[in-house]
Amino acid sequence: MEKRVSRLLNNITPWIFLFLAVCSSSLAQQTPFFDQGKLYTLGKIEVTGIKSFSPQTVVAYTGLRTGQQVRIPGDDISAVINKLWKLELFSDINFYLTRVEGDTADIEIYIQELPTLSDFTITGIKKNKLQSLIDDTGLKKGLKISENFLETTENYIVNKYRKDGFLDTKVTIETKKDTVGSNSEKMLIFIDRGDRVKINSITFEGNDEFGDGTLRKQFKNTKRKFFGRFWKKSKFIEDDYNEDLNTLIDYYKEKGHRDARVVSDTVISNDNTIDVKVNVVEGNKYYFGDINFLGNSVYSDRDLARLLGVDKGDTYNGVLLRKRIADPTKPDGEDLTNLYQNNGYLFSSVNPVEISAENDTINFEIRIIEGKPAYFNRITVVGNDRTNDHVIYRELRTKPGALYSKDLVVRSVRELGQLGFFDPEQISPDFKNVDPNAGTVDIEYGLVEKGASQIELQGGYGGGGFIGTLGLSFSNFSIRNIWNKSAYKPVPMGDGQQLSLRLQKSRFYETYSFSFAEPWLGGKQPVQFSTSISQTTQYRYNYFTGRADTSQYFKIRGINIGLAKRLQVPDDYFTLSQAIGYQYYDLNNYYTGLFTFGDGVSNNLYYTIALSRNNTYTNPIFPLGGSQFSVSAKVSFPYSLVNNLDYANLGDQAAYQNTDGTPDQAKIDQERFRWLEYYKLKFSGSWYSTIIDKLVLKTHTEFGYLGAYNTDRGIIPFERFYLGGDGLSQYALDGRETIAMRGYENQSLSDRDGATIYNKFSLELRYPITLKPSASIYALSFLEAANSYNNFKQYNPFDMKRSAGFGVRIFMPAFGLLGIDFGYGFDSPIDGDLSPHGWETHFIIGQQF
Repeated sequence: MEKRVSRLLNNITPWIFLFLAVCSSSLAQQTPFFDQGKLYTLGKIEVTGIKSFSPQTVVAYTGLRTGQQVRIPGDDISAVINKLWKLELFSDINFYLTRVEGDTADIEIYIQELPTLSDFTITGIKKNKLQSLIDDTGLKKGLKISENFLETTENYIVNKYRKDGFLDTKVTIETKKDTVGSNSEKMLIFIDRGDRVKINSITFEGNDEFGDGTLRKQFKNTKRKFFGRFWKKSKFIEDDYNEDLNTLIDYYKEKGHRDARVVSDTVISNDNTIDVKVNVVEGNKYYFGDINFLGNSVYSDRDLARLLGVDKGDTYNGVLLRKRIADPTKPDGEDLTNLYQNNGYLFSSVNPVEISAENDTINFEIRIIEGKPAYFNRITVVGNDRTNDHVIYRELRTKPGALYSKDLVVRSVRELGQLGFFDPEQISPDFKNVDPNAGTVDIEYGLVEKGASQIELQGGYGGGGFIGTLGLSFSNFSIRNIWNKSAYKPVPMGDGQQLSLRLQKSRFYETYSFSFAEPWLGGKQPVQFSTSISQTTQYRYNYFTGRADTSQYFKIRGINIGLAKRLQVPDDYFTLSQAIGYQYYDLNNYYTGLFTFGDGVSNNLYYTIALSRNNTYTNPIFPLGGSQFSVSAKVSFPYSLVNNLDYANLGDQAAYQNTDGTPDQAKIDQERFRWLEYYKLKFSGSWYSTIIDKLVLKTHTEFGYLGAYNTDRGIIPFERFYLGGDGLSQYALDGRETIAMRGYENQSLSDRDGATIYNKFSLELRYPITLKPSASIYALSFLEAANSYNNFKQYNPFDMKRSAGFGVRIFMPAFGLLGIDFGYGFDSPIDGDLSPHGWETHFIIGQQF
């Protein structure tokens, strides 16, 4: 008869081990007694009870071997048992001592395996919700079925539906043996969500200072049901409810009631509804008294008091005081803690202490421990699988040996996010080796790469024929590795350069463009070098044959070279950009009415200068705050000052007349526009403000003006503004700029020849659905007003075309920005017509976000 040595389920101690051995020995006299705690040499090691694993595998995993000396009972046996249990594959583990002969002992390891999940069935929910639940719970065939697994699955499902307001959710899980497998079971999950429980009422007791309605407004997550509320469902979620109770107390503290508290709260269940009753004690209203600073030597009391912004006699506001000391919601907030943290005092601490309360006045001491200044030591980055280290390090504001500044850490995170190579939601600066004695700290930036390349491959029917487009855009290109075959994965990447190529062709036009940008020219300073070349050809449509006539065309060739430098004054969010460009317009037998001459050329040599500032927050796709604006001027050379031509009287000269002596307008215009002379001024500004959580308001305005140096020469027919629609253009024959105005047809808010002035205002509410690296999705609603004009005499900033609507944006790294908008135009594009334009649908591809 066998003697049981140990059983892990009951955590058998050596004394129980000895007791069982003695009892077993008395029942089986043929087995000799063993000495407790003695070292034995293992003889035969037998594994029984297993079905899915081989005995040799189990023995090898335990680390036990024949000839090994172990103490019975002892730590070696206990360690083996713990090791097997950690696998979470077994429901029972037993060790038996089967034979003892001298110093040799044979043992048996009895193991009972957990059953394997062979199949599962879920009932009680809709089919379209089934896969989502399976993914969330992690259910899949082959899992081991344990009591913990069953309990965890049940609790997850119950809590999931309770968060959606189904407070009476019941989940039953049954298992039954599968006749096919030797140790497998099927699982049946029965879900009864019941009816959604809504909140019938929220009432308060003990509130004399504030009414129920005021207090209910402080519950941001827990709302009563009432007809018409669609933006916030009435449902009871315990975590959100507890958060609302804390918000309620904060509201009291903001109003001077320092001692306010919730003494009890009751949730009463009815038929599919609940009533919430909250009993509060408001306490007395208090005021700030004396506020003294202790321990400060770096900053004076006056400087600290000015930043604190709390004066004697002000109504007590505990929430405001906490935020002025340290605001956890604003890493770059203007508070006392950041004042020290941004100037090297990493080890400083600022604590407000109530020292006395006299009647209704509370006196405070702000106790400060400044500590010694800290310096950055080692700065490292991890997680950059594709992007080269130097591209990252040059953007970091934290440098080894520099004085510590929290603001520099926050700014570094922002700069890394703005690169567009990493998931901005997962950039984490980790503080390591913080040494107060040495005054040093190491920073490790954790990064997660995301796609930085986009491909556009599409075909469609439009403009009377098939249109094919191929576009490639690489935002993290490496041109130095272009001849390195091993770097093609699938293209050379990692140096932060931008390269794009776009080809578009149909029966009637074709466009080719190429651009390249190096953000750090020379690698020493943030000076961006960029260049681009393009060619567009439009063939005239033959109305008789229905085909393109390639002998009649309008061709534009262009080249642009630019430099952009990041400035230090007024601050380093500013960028000064300059560029020189040239475009050659070639018309060959192209008479369409767009220009008065069908044969001829125009030359556009221009200089562009722009001052821009961008301090939007970390995520460039969905900024939670900050702003960006740009002021630009595009100017040509004033040829009229040097060519001595009288443009007002060109028709009086024989060279510009017909044979009958009348002015030849085509020849006149050819001379007027042989070298384009103009100036173009533009302004654009966007401001992002977080309303609550991640609900963001984007306020946007823009203005454009095209002017001429010489009124006799007139405003050029090129470079004009075309307002209305989605803002997309398949090709630009005349350098035109298309300005989006949702709710109206494309270019319907400008004359046929374009406008020389426009302005636009818009408000856009945005809320993210997901901001994952694979796809960022957000919903939006908008209000817009805009109009265009031919001259300043017509300009009226209050004469606007208005629209409103909603839409969605999807940003995928491989395809860029995609979206759809539904806009309603409140006005008619035709002046004098009082009827609204109505609804328009706009598809957005690749526009700025």
